[in-house]
Amino acid sequence: MPDSSSVDLSEFDDDFAAAESPSLEEVPDGKYQVRIDEVRLDRSQKGDPMIKWDLIVIAGAQEGRHIFKNSVITPAALPFVKGDLKTLGLELARFSELNDRLGDLLDTTLEVTKRTRGEYSNVYFNKRINIAGNGAAKQPASDEIPF
Repeated sequence: MPDSSSVDLSEFDDDFAAAESPSLEEVPDGKYQVRIDEVRLDRSQKGDPMIKWDLIVIAGAQEGRHIFKNSVITPAALPFVKGDLKTLGLELARFSELNDRLGDLLDTTLEVTKRTRGEYSNVYFNKRINIAGNGAAKQPASDEIPF
């Protein structure tokens, strides 16, 4: 094992002094423009299948921060999951196709609302948005909406 006393970190001193520690606090409640950075299937602690969403805020004071959403898949939750997929423009002939189609959702931009009640936060998919070249959001034209 190399001797750690021989590692010189002095070249990072200025960058370290200027660096800000990332905030571990969640973004405050409100509406956000986000981009889907990651989406995957997983299981909840109880073993139910769920969709795990990693959303990155793309505008405003919280730009660059992450919002996480877990969509647990149960018979009672299916209407909400189906609604989220419809909002994103993903039509499935069979729900079992979802795993193969998750990649289609990456980089999709949308408006979400984050709301906290007690210790639980919910993230709602409001609408899909297109980002114009200058970074401003615009509504999709009616002929661009796939449903």
